[in-house]
Amino acid sequence: MPSAPVLFRYRRRGGDMPASGIDLDAKMEAFERDGFVVFENVIEKDLVEEIREELLRVEREHEIGFRETSFEGKNTVRIYNLLAHGPTFWKVPVHPAALPFAERVLDRELQLSSLSSITLCPGQGAQPLHADDQLIPVPKPHQPFTLNCIWAISDFTEENGATRLVPGSHKASGYNPGYDIERDTVAGEMPAGSVLFWHGSLWHAGGTNRTDERRFCVANYYCAGFMRQQENQYLGVPLEEAKKFPRRLQELCGYSVYRGLYGHVDNADPITMLGREGSKLTWERTREEVLNDLKGAAD
Repeated sequence: MPSAPVLFRYRRRGGDMPASGIDLDAKMEAFERDGFVVFENVIEKDLVEEIREELLRVEREHEIGFRETSFEGKNTVRIYNLLAHGPTFWKVPVHPAALPFAERVLDRELQLSSLSSITLCPGQGAQPLHADDQLIPVPKPHQPFTLNCIWAISDFTEENGATRLVPGSHKASGYNPGYDIERDTVAGEMPAGSVLFWHGSLWHAGGTNRTDERRFCVANYYCAGFMRQQENQYLGVPLEEAKKFPRRLQELCGYSVYRGLYGHVDNADPITMLGREGSKLTWERTREEVLNDLKGAAD
């Protein structure tokens, strides 16, 4: 397993530039090698500030305090089910700096597994090493079933608790890290407006915040279309609210059929429940349509 590679970064000058033109081949090469990759300065500065203000609003209005478990962080503020807290958060899963790479890793029929925020406050200690897919009973290593995508809403530094990563650990064979295990790690340092992706099998942990300031991020997690999502989007977001989502976000939440079959409702695409035209199910398609869909998902 590689010990200490240099973080592979995609650099842009300023966060207001569009995310188009990113070399996904180079990003995939780094991702497959190390299990993670950073895209620097790919989120618009105005959106970063808007998200930060919205997180503070939700925390204040709902009186959200520190978590009660050591794993979640007793000096950490976590807000779950962000899609239910306003349209600002609807922009995150479908953002062009995030979704195309996620589709490249998992294929276009991926789902949004969860959307939450993690705010490390001063004094928060390090989290135990873990892999986010370690509860899935499938031998390792395996293809990515989940893809974690962290949006830096403030700078991520060694001092304020940047995510700790064990390079190459997504290739570990047959076991997951125990909570008392120690490994050499690198810090996922990045400026605000950047995005850190990592393989669901990668060993990682939240760092220690030794500063007197908060470290803000949004945790935008994707999963394969055949996986169960971490957050139940159907119950977490009222149906009338989900009807307002852009179609692609509705599909990511699970209002779609996987491979033209899984997830249908009474033999229909569930997106019809949101007032949209649905896609054909597998048995309604021609052989050519099915083959083209499978080819498109693999490309």
